[in-house]
Amino acid sequence: MSSNLFRILLVEDDEALRFIVKDNLTEHGYDVEVAADGEIALELFGQNSFDLIVLDVMLPKIDGFKVAETIRKTNDQVPIIFLTARSMTEDKITGLTIGGDDYIPKPFSMEELLLKIRIFLKRSQSQPVDSESSSVLKIGQFDFHFDDLSLTLNGEARNLTLKEAELIRYFARNANKVLSRNEILENVWGSDDYFLGRSLDVFISRLRKYFKADASVKIINLHGIGFRFSVKKEK
Repeated sequence: MSSNLFRILLVEDDEALRFIVKDNLTEHGYDVEVAADGEIALELFGQNSFDLIVLDVMLPKIDGFKVAETIRKTNDQVPIIFLTARSMTEDKITGLTIGGDDYIPKPFSMEELLLKIRIFLKRSQSQPVDSESSSVLKIGQFDFHFDDLSLTLNGEARNLTLKEAELIRYFARNANKVLSRNEILENVWGSDDYFLGRSLDVFISRLRKYFKADASVKIINLHGIGFRFSVKKEK
């Protein structure tokens, strides 16, 4: 296959579904590698470069959540879309907060999956040429580097996940403005789904911990409205 195709890692233990999804993705021009369990998935990820991962949660040997957590230790940027028959709210929140980018419950339509894939590949491909993202942004006493996903204070850098960095970037671009929850979800996640809203609260808690070393930077909760990313300018 041509080397300019997007490479997707499909991890699914159901043989029939794995065949159908791979066949559809290949038909739409994607280069697809498949894995039937979490162990094989991690082996393939360690040996190859992928543009996106479609990951079932209930897998033999190593479950999908653990696979995602392991991948996120070395790669914060590759988009991960969970596929699963599990519909529990807490499962959805877990999948998103450990680093998943989206969550599609089974049964699903191929049209929906293909749409999600196109959205995430378009986003990930546009990031390197974003002139705003490649510069260092000053937030209070912090230096925010979107291009290498880090937040630095007094020479000490904290590594960020891609979603954390995208949320900080959106807040920084809209500092001291009132932002509704829907605005944040639409602009950072591309959807205002209820489960993403629950996930947003987890991300807000994380960012508050990151910025607590500088009293001039606060994420203020506006009950029933949303948030304000308050950054006081030095006099």
